[in-house]
Amino acid sequence: MKILVIGSGAREHALVWKIAQSKKAAKIYCAPGNGGIASLAECVAIKPGDIAGLLEFAARHLVDLTVVGPEAPLVEGIADAFEDAGLNVFGPRRLAAQLEGSKDFTRTASEAFGLPGPRSMRCTSVEQVVASGETLGYPLVLKADGLAAGKGVEICESVAAAKITAERMIKDRVFGSAGDIVVAQEFLEGEEASILVLTNGTDVVPLASSQDHKRIFDGDRGPNTGGMGAYSPAPVVTPGLLDRVMTTVIRPTIAGLKKQGIVYRGVLYAGIMVTKKGPKLLEFNVRFGDPETQTVLARLKSDLVEAMLWTMGESRELPRLEWDRRPSVCVVMASGGYPGNYEIGKTIEGLDHAAGLKDVVVFHAGTKQVDGRIVTSGGRVLGVTALGKDLKEAQARAYEAVGKIAFEGAHYRKDIGWRALKAVDGR
Repeated sequence: MKILVIGSGAREHALVWKIAQSKKAAKIYCAPGNGGIASLAECVAIKPGDIAGLLEFAARHLVDLTVVGPEAPLVEGIADAFEDAGLNVFGPRRLAAQLEGSKDFTRTASEAFGLPGPRSMRCTSVEQVVASGETLGYPLVLKADGLAAGKGVEICESVAAAKITAERMIKDRVFGSAGDIVVAQEFLEGEEASILVLTNGTDVVPLASSQDHKRIFDGDRGPNTGGMGAYSPAPVVTPGLLDRVMTTVIRPTIAGLKKQGIVYRGVLYAGIMVTKKGPKLLEFNVRFGDPETQTVLARLKSDLVEAMLWTMGESRELPRLEWDRRPSVCVVMASGGYPGNYEIGKTIEGLDHAAGLKDVVVFHAGTKQVDGRIVTSGGRVLGVTALGKDLKEAQARAYEAVGKIAFEGAHYRKDIGWRALKAVDGR
């Protein structure tokens, strides 16, 4: 098969890396790819948002399967365009992608399907946001309705903070039209986990659990980022809790959408808060998470392409996914200043030394090749991922690999996996 992967981050590098292991993969393209992906796939200079260009390329090169990495093309309807042209694509169509593209759509769907989650309100003015705080209490979580590159969520500790945030979103339009509607939610206490499943629109198959680290600094301090690291599995996701999430969140969502005439196919990511009252849905993503994908796919022993084809109706038999029992840890190395302003073009040293370590894979995020060198080209630069006999060994191995890599201004958290380790040995 000829396979096209769309995207340029570490998530896409992990997808390409896993797809390359499939017996079905004969040729892999990646648009636009990055400095690391170039060693596994032919990189094509087409941006993920250029749906017409991607469609023309796939048709001209007789691509058998297109895998969409980022959310924006899915929300814009890339799956619709490919399917309508008779091309296989992994990812939900536009209406289904609203689960991520519109927080308000998810809010109303959650109410309609009876999903457990925080109390929430729809706001279109600063005054409504302030009033929501009186009903939902503080801290108050405010979310821009549309896509905001992972930056459209703010936790407000007071009325004053909520008013300032609402003015930035609604009046100042810092997120453009994404902030025309703001969803206010009550703050939930607990531990977060990421549950990903594959679905053909009727049946669902869960992937291994994982947990992301969003804050920039150790101890979960500082501003939110796209993710500074992750590990899999997440001990908080016990078999019983997973079954409860599948029963109360995942299956009702797939079935509820189907009743509305929306068939969801692809991967569905549920961000779950594990509270004292049980698991609560925080959000949906309609694609693989980043950096969760790096840790999950590092443990997957089965053929990913075959599982993807199942979501498109290639087989009626549920894929039986086999997992490496060893945990995995991914440490994100970022540019200095991220998630704020940062410089690019910094030469990266030591990549071969790190990748040469046992059970280590270095996934590239923001990199490119320049004159035979790999240089930084984004905020999140690398996702250094390792397996170990237990979480402590996986963590140590990942950080050993990180220690062999250097570039000017490199920043990374030094406590990835701390919640799980604390639960295991109380440290």
